[in-house]
Amino acid sequence: QVQLVESGGGLVQAGGSLRLSCAASGRTFGIYNVGWFRQAPGEEREFVAAISWSGTTNHANSVKGRFTISRDNAKNTGYLQMNSLKPEDTAAYYCAAHSGSRLSTSRNEYTYWGQGTQVTVSS
Repeated sequence: QVQLVESGGGLVQAGGSLRLSCAASGRTFGIYNVGWFRQAPGEEREFVAAISWSGTTNHANSVKGRFTISRDNAKNTGYLQMNSLKPEDTAAYYCAAHSGSRLSTSRNEYTYWGQGTQVTVSS
C-alpha cells in the first residue's frame, strides 16, 4: 500500500508559477512510477506528466516546456514544477503511482491516487 498526499496548489495569475508536491508513505517509494493527472470540471482526467523509478520522464504536449516533473526518492516525494501557467491549466491535480515496468500515460494503469490539489489560474 502507498498513500499519496498532494500539496502546493492555489490561486495564481496567468504567467505565474506553482510547485506541486506529492508526499508518499507506505512501501518503498523509489520502486514506483509516479504520474500527475488533472481534471477540470466536466472534463475527463487527463495525463500531465510521469516519471519512472529511474528518472525517465514524459510530459504531455500541452505542458512541454512549461511543466517539469521530478522526484526525490530520499524524501519519498514527487514534484511538478509549473511555470508560465495559463487559465486553461485550471484543474484539480492528482498524483498517482504504479509499479509497472513501463512509464504509462494511462490513468487506468495507476494503482494509487492522492486526493488532489486545486490549481486555479486567473487571466
